[in-house]
Amino acid sequence: MNSETIADALILGLIEGLTEFLPVSSTGHILLAGHFLGFENPGRTFEVLIQLGAILAILTVYSGRLVTLGRGVRRDPKARRFVSAILLAFLPAVLIGVLAHDFIKTVLFETPALICAMLILGGIVLLWVDRLVLKPRYTDVMDYPLSLALRIGLFQCLAMVPGVSRSGSTIVGALLMGTDKRSAAEFSFFLAMPTMAGAFAFDLYKNRDIIDASQLGLVAIGFVASFIVAVLVVRSLLDFVSKHGYALFGWWRILVGTVGLIGLFVFG
Repeated sequence: MNSETIADALILGLIEGLTEFLPVSSTGHILLAGHFLGFENPGRTFEVLIQLGAILAILTVYSGRLVTLGRGVRRDPKARRFVSAILLAFLPAVLIGVLAHDFIKTVLFETPALICAMLILGGIVLLWVDRLVLKPRYTDVMDYPLSLALRIGLFQCLAMVPGVSRSGSTIVGALLMGTDKRSAAEFSFFLAMPTMAGAFAFDLYKNRDIIDASQLGLVAIGFVASFIVAVLVVRSLLDFVSKHGYALFGWWRILVGTVGLIGLFVFG
């Protein structure tokens, strides 16, 4: 590892932590940043494995809630239903992720123009949804019915296309189906735990033969940076979206996607 590669890993880790739980597509951001930095890694494993930092960040922030849920699953029907809702919402991503893994990693991950287009399109959708006058029927994630959870899980599958955003697709889907902004973001947090952990474990298994010690060192750097920043984001995001909505993130997506397309046109 040289100093330039270490710096690239640090930058990408910071981007991952900052964007993972925002509806802006962390994968799209780090793939574009890696493209323009000239950052190369076998099998595109770095971009997936540094998500471990963000996974541990949300587990840390929600540790109290998770312990309470774990204790209440046996005796509390509400807690049992919520855990079932998260697992049900997770299932569609498992099926599509396993079946389409190679296509996603070798084709979609290697198409920066597609990523830019999805960032712009997703930004327009966020701005549109944020301006809709919606009357939420569900304001507490513990009250989400199983049918709603499954539909949100289907929306999450749109994020298999880099640039769409896992959190963005789940939040938009939830809002359109009757949730409020805060609980939509919170459900996205909880759904992120099995989804990201599953993606991490599956990608590690698929690429176990091409990961060496130097690559693990870069992943460790990205992991630490991602963890620290993601903790700060998770702690503040719910209050932010409750007060300000999602318009800022929509404009940010459009800006990044546009700058990315210009960069691709000028620099290739």
